[in-house]
Amino acid sequence: MSRPDRPRFARNRRGEPVDPVPFLVSVGLAFMLAFSIGPIYGLAYGVSLSMSLAASGLAFAGIAAVAYAQFVRGAPAVDAGPLPTAPRFERLLYAALAFGVVLAGLTLPLL
Repeated sequence: MSRPDRPRFARNRRGEPVDPVPFLVSVGLAFMLAFSIGPIYGLAYGVSLSMSLAASGLAFAGIAAVAYAQFVRGAPAVDAGPLPTAPRFERLLYAALAFGVVLAGLTLPLL
């Protein structure tokens, strides 16, 4: 039995197959956060529900585009070997801090 090829969208800019799971997980989390937090904040600021949903959709599309560029287009090939953990952890830490700052910034006007 032959192994099926990876999905066509999961190829980096050199045409090598990459693992699509990190991209799919991050896009799923982005969808969940954008559409669970976005409309609530929009309604709290007095924006209509349709505009809040549209803004959440735009935020999700932007996050998905950045995730695609980061996890698919810019990814090393699957057989490239293990990546060093220190830079990966540092980027994860910076992303978590940035997310916390954004949420705190969105909450301050509601106080």
